Amino acid sequence: MKILIFGPKARYDLFLPDFVRDMPVEPVFCGAPAPSLRAAADNPDAEVIFADAITPVSREMMDLLPNLKMIHSEGVAFNAIDIEAAREKGVFVCNNKGCNAASVAEHAVMLMLMALRCGVTGHRAVLAGEQIKFKERFMVSSAPELGEQTVGIIGLGDIGTAAAKLLRPFGCKLYYYTAHRRPPEAEAELGVEYLPLEELAGRCDILSLHCAVNEQTTHMVNEEFLSHVKPGAVLVNTARGQLVDNLAVRRALWGGPPSTPSTQSPPRQTIPWWTCPPRRRTGPSFLPTWAGSPAASFAGPTGTCGAPSSCCWRAGGPALW
Repeated sequence: MKILIFGPKARYDLFLPDFVRDMPVEPVFCGAPAPSLRAAADNPDAEVIFADAITPVSREMMDLLPNLKMIHSEGVAFNAIDIEAAREKGVFVCNNKGCNAASVAEHAVMLMLMALRCGVTGHRAVLAGEQIKFKERFMVSSAPELGEQTVGIIGLGDIGTAAAKLLRPFGCKLYYYTAHRRPPEAEAELGVEYLPLEELAGRCDILSLHCAVNEQTTHMVNEEFLSHVKPGAVLVNTARGQLVDNLAVRRALWGGPPSTPSTQSPPRQTIPWWTCPPRRRTGPSFLPTWAGSPAASFAGPTGTCGAPSSCCWRAGGPALW
């Protein structure tokens, strides 16, 4: 059985279970960013696709693979796969549900703490020899502790649930919004309370996005959503970048709330921070795509995974970093 793999061979070599090496499979590593249609055309007898988070698996690609039986996302997301085309062709689409929940939830909490502690600004101050000056400014900034914050979790799947479990011991007040409200016993177990989205946006000090990308959630963080966010709030996105209308955020950052973004591996053509005024360029902070990449995410029982992008903004008030 031939498997087209859109991902680096080194990663598979490191995490591939021993028993797989003895199976009658022929892996074909296409690498990234390999032209996916060319790879499919060169391997028309492939029966399975392993796709990373950024490789589109289109109807056109499926048409080139008449023996295709399954498309497997390396991670939890499958928004780059043409689900309707796969359904029509009888092709199974699978993902690694929950494989990176713990690591992405940790990443979200890390961003919250960095926002509240001005982590990037502090780092830069030390490198510049201005740590004492920065410390004195920070001590009079009334920066809150995480446990004092009201946190709104938007999306209560595996990652949102893991984030709630990590945040509860800090002492945070936890609210959540999801398309399908959880039973009362599940809410009690996690220590969360349900709120409608707009009310949650206006009540919480920190908003953390943990939604899948679909027609309902694309650009859910738009001008309307941002109009409800209170000054001083922090917005964290460790899900997909498509949840956020970047132009709306840019307008809000430099024309009103919110005010400081930190974003992970943004596509240059979709993130408008590159064209911000020079005096603003020290505000945004960009991170590699690594939120779901620790070894446990790849080597765990659910298999390999990709890594979502992550972002952090603060609404109003002084810049964070």
